[in-house]
Amino acid sequence: MAGQFPKPLIDTDSRPYWEGLERQELRIQQCDDCHRHIFYPRLLCPHCFSDHVSWTQASGRGQIYSFTVVHKAFGPFAEQAPFVVAIVELEEGVRMMTRIVGERETIQIGASVQVLYEKVEEDLVLPYFEVIRT
Repeated sequence: MAGQFPKPLIDTDSRPYWEGLERQELRIQQCDDCHRHIFYPRLLCPHCFSDHVSWTQASGRGQIYSFTVVHKAFGPFAEQAPFVVAIVELEEGVRMMTRIVGERETIQIGASVQVLYEKVEEDLVLPYFEVIRT
């Protein structure tokens, strides 16, 4: 159906992440052994290979690491173009791909951002970010 977002595969590894977004919490993993943060959700720490990982609430703040403006999109995203896709580095040190919303002239590499929770479908909330002025 046109306009409908593709649904993520919610498995046992990622369920706490998606459930957190429904509650407007940005949850990421942290290794209980080396204490480094982890994103995307997984069973093993990619830093020390420990299987002792737990979930924690991220601050929701970070900086734009990289971004691009999508001028031509297809499928359910076609009518949304142009939009900004970015890699955001959270304060916790992990990077995630997301959308940046708001005034485009404020978007630049290194800009401080804050998470927003966007309900894009009845059963799907996504973390978008906006530039915060300091």
